[in-house]
Amino acid sequence: MKRYEASKCLLCNSPLDEPITWKTLLTNQFPRTICTNCEEKFQPYEATDTTDLISLYKYNDQMKDYLHRYKFMHDALLAKVFRHQISQHLAKKKEIIVPIPMHPEKLKKRTFSHVDELLNEANIPFKHFLEKITPESQAEKTREQRINAPQIFALNQNQDLHDKEIILVDDIYTTGTTIHHAKRIILEAGAKSVTAFTLIRG
Repeated sequence: MKRYEASKCLLCNSPLDEPITWKTLLTNQFPRTICTNCEEKFQPYEATDTTDLISLYKYNDQMKDYLHRYKFMHDALLAKVFRHQISQHLAKKKEIIVPIPMHPEKLKKRTFSHVDELLNEANIPFKHFLEKITPESQAEKTREQRINAPQIFALNQNQDLHDKEIILVDDIYTTGTTIHHAKRIILEAGAKSVTAFTLIRG
């Protein structure tokens, strides 16, 4: 797989301050895609509450701008920005990686699955065990509406999850409703364990 090599920062378009070296090209490292100045504006999330969920970054202004450009301005190239960090956390996991799916209507409108692309760019293999059965966006609901929402996922047909260990992957965790719904249906299907990984914690 040929790796994309950026000469300018994908976020601010300034020249990259770290040249691509032979070490980068010949080892398993991903070439840098954003400058140090932009990178430092993303705030790491320090987990203190649970071991069942790992989140990499806080939802600050820099991340809000990134997510808007990536998801809603359809800038799929930005899936490359966090490929190194995602790879570091998931590449050696023995569990099955399961991305949170998009509803077909939303996928058609956006033209790409943002969670799938994050994993693809990090070279993380994954399986789709779930399908989203409602086109409604959780972001458009109040906290109370999210918590009280009926099940938003269904299990894909002919999936055997008995005794399997699963890591659910999503872009952002806010109230936890999406992860909760996905986790519940997978556990009901017989999975041994379900944890979660998100790029952002809101």
